[in-house]
Amino acid sequence: MKAIVCKKSGKPDVLKLMEVVKPTPKDNEILVKVMVSSVTRGDVNLRTMPRFLLHIIGFLMGFKPQNITGVEFAGRVEAIGKDVSRFRDGDEVFGTTTGLTYGGNAEYVCVPETWKMGVVTHKPTNMSFLESAVIPVGAMTAMDMFRRITLDKSQKVLIYGASGSVGSYALQLAKYYGAEVTAVCSTSNIELVKSLGADHAIDYTREDFAKGDMVFDVIFDAVGKIWKWNCKKVLSNNGHFLTVRLPTKERLELLDFLKELAEKGKLKPIIDKSYTLEQVPEAHRYVETGRKKGNVVVVI
Repeated sequence: MKAIVCKKSGKPDVLKLMEVVKPTPKDNEILVKVMVSSVTRGDVNLRTMPRFLLHIIGFLMGFKPQNITGVEFAGRVEAIGKDVSRFRDGDEVFGTTTGLTYGGNAEYVCVPETWKMGVVTHKPTNMSFLESAVIPVGAMTAMDMFRRITLDKSQKVLIYGASGSVGSYALQLAKYYGAEVTAVCSTSNIELVKSLGADHAIDYTREDFAKGDMVFDVIFDAVGKIWKWNCKKVLSNNGHFLTVRLPTKERLELLDFLKELAEKGKLKPIIDKSYTLEQVPEAHRYVETGRKKGNVVVVI
């Protein structure tokens, strides 16, 4: 099968399209024919991080660096191990490859039915593989952050970086819980965040929200570029500062909940650009620019 292999850190050129052995599912695994995967900011970070550091982090956390890239996917089950109970041949699924050596930028991937670091479940029935593939990472990150606090309609929430993958999901989730949402983004993305339900939009190229008059109960840093100390003026006394710099945990209950929201029309993935498997290095170059709106997909 074809796959994108990465065996050293560096520029996108280290990503190589190669022929590798098609995996065979173990007793607790499912073999998925990947229809769509993605390139996330996390993929870029993993590619650029020094390999020795990846090995150290992996050793401490209990995983090995990915030889095949891609941390999320959607596809169809082609075979199952004898101990698998939740899936059948032909099931349409989506999930992550977090903690696994082989990722989703490939024609096939084997994932355990359940494992410590990642998740897989049946994809939303009303969504295509293209849309489903980019829900797991960004939406679960946003949902896990919000689960640390209590959101309700009395609160004012600011999303910094609201047009990105995590930010666009955080915006929609905050609106789902009834909060009043202010989205911070660039000029070109103002209409996008408004279309997702933002009550207010701030163009960060023209206005610094941290020097404004509005006070927020929650400030959600979806891009890891602001700090609590420089937001104190606009954060309420008992307010919460959330940031993607904090580690998050993938849980099956979260992905199942997000699936239900998607099926109810409460969660909409934003697709910026689409690439082929052969174009994954080019997709990395684009994501690395920091100008991505929502998500970048890889159609297998």
